[in-house]
Amino acid sequence: MSIRVILCTIFVLFFTFYAWRNLFASVCASILLMAVMQHPDVRDALKNIGGVQGLNPWNIMMLSILLAWNTWRRREGLEWDMPRNIRNLLVVYCLVVVWSAFRLLLNVSEIPAEYGFTFGSVISEDIINCLKWILPCVILFDICRTRRQLVVGLLVVLGLYLALALQVIKHIPPSYALSDDFQHLSYKLVQNETGYNRVTLSMMLGGASWALLAMLGLAEKTAHRWVIFSVAGMIAYGQALTGGRSGYVSWGAVGLILCVVRWRKLLPVIPTVIVAICVFFPQIRDRMMHGIGVGDQATDTYEMTSGRNIAWPYVIAQIKEGPILGFGREAMITTGVYQKILDDTQDTESFPHPHNAYLQLLLDDGLLGFSLIIPFYWVVLRCSFRLFRDHSDHLFEAAGGVCCALVLALMVAGMGGETFYPREGAVGMWAAIGIMLRVHVERNRSIETGRPLFGEEEGNADGTELVERMEGVETAV
Repeated sequence: MSIRVILCTIFVLFFTFYAWRNLFASVCASILLMAVMQHPDVRDALKNIGGVQGLNPWNIMMLSILLAWNTWRRREGLEWDMPRNIRNLLVVYCLVVVWSAFRLLLNVSEIPAEYGFTFGSVISEDIINCLKWILPCVILFDICRTRRQLVVGLLVVLGLYLALALQVIKHIPPSYALSDDFQHLSYKLVQNETGYNRVTLSMMLGGASWALLAMLGLAEKTAHRWVIFSVAGMIAYGQALTGGRSGYVSWGAVGLILCVVRWRKLLPVIPTVIVAICVFFPQIRDRMMHGIGVGDQATDTYEMTSGRNIAWPYVIAQIKEGPILGFGREAMITTGVYQKILDDTQDTESFPHPHNAYLQLLLDDGLLGFSLIIPFYWVVLRCSFRLFRDHSDHLFEAAGGVCCALVLALMVAGMGGETFYPREGAVGMWAAIGIMLRVHVERNRSIETGRPLFGEEEGNADGTELVERMEGVETAV
């Protein structure tokens, strides 16, 4: 058993029991745990402890957190105050995920055994192990009741991305970025050393570097601001080393949007960083421009899209066969599209999923599912931008900016990959959404009542002191 696995086990055991003493700290620990949970050593050793499906460190910790959260809520008697429209959209989102998986269950007996779909695996992987990644969002929204908790929560989310970026930087030295074999090396090392696919990790880090800049307003000293700039640059550098081109596009798009909306002074940063990468790391530049014609060289659509231009016409044709309801989860396989692509290309092109989050949603869940899930992200972005543009409190900029950056990264990268089904790589984003929604609710409450934001400023680590003081005031009155 490796040292990494032993430390992970000790970490999980401690915060599993500590959740009953400090719920907030354990939720934050569950987010940070995602920096190592996908590492092959940890995943292979602790994925199904004792051969029990779903028994892994993250699930054990989250079960304890859920029980502690339920006890805490009953003790404090708090009202669920998530905005009704967002709450309803989130519930509908989860129902679409469940319904899509249920439709897969109806076809599971007809799917060849080689694909590994069973009744138990669908329940576990496509329902439970999908919806559980939303839990940090819901729990953080409910338990973050002080300014301190919200700031710490944001730092924890960004700490997750920093930890992942440091792993990339550690295992992909600058010399690899100068190597002619950079594309192959980055793909292999990122997957082997972090457990995340480089496309997904590139998207995650692309939004995170901009998200960190949203914390500048909370920095009290010049030294702290320089630390933020340095860490943001480190995350951007780690993202460049992943070689994920959709993440590169996400980084540029997210930065451009946030700079136009509020940070206009930072607009020159985008071209400056791009030029610096092109000059000092030509292999990263070539990876960015792969397949794109320059001068007399013609654009190679196949190379530019990594073969997606072959798969997408098949997917779009199948969508037209069931445009309203789609075909259920894993439709690429259940409808035979995957096999048809293999047959037509003599097994040279393998596309078990569409490599486009929007097309996947339309194929699996049709226009109905699409119209029920995308509005959730639209409303979240609208609330985030309102906070991000509000100059009355630096916390608004931080919460709104972090959430905007991470959600926009997914929305942009979704055009070339990713998925809107919750998964491991989206835990940080969902946590940021929960924190943003809490700030959004408190801001609106402050505007409506005229009371100062977080008037009872500091509580204890799990927020109970704030509630107790509020109840004490009401009793006295």
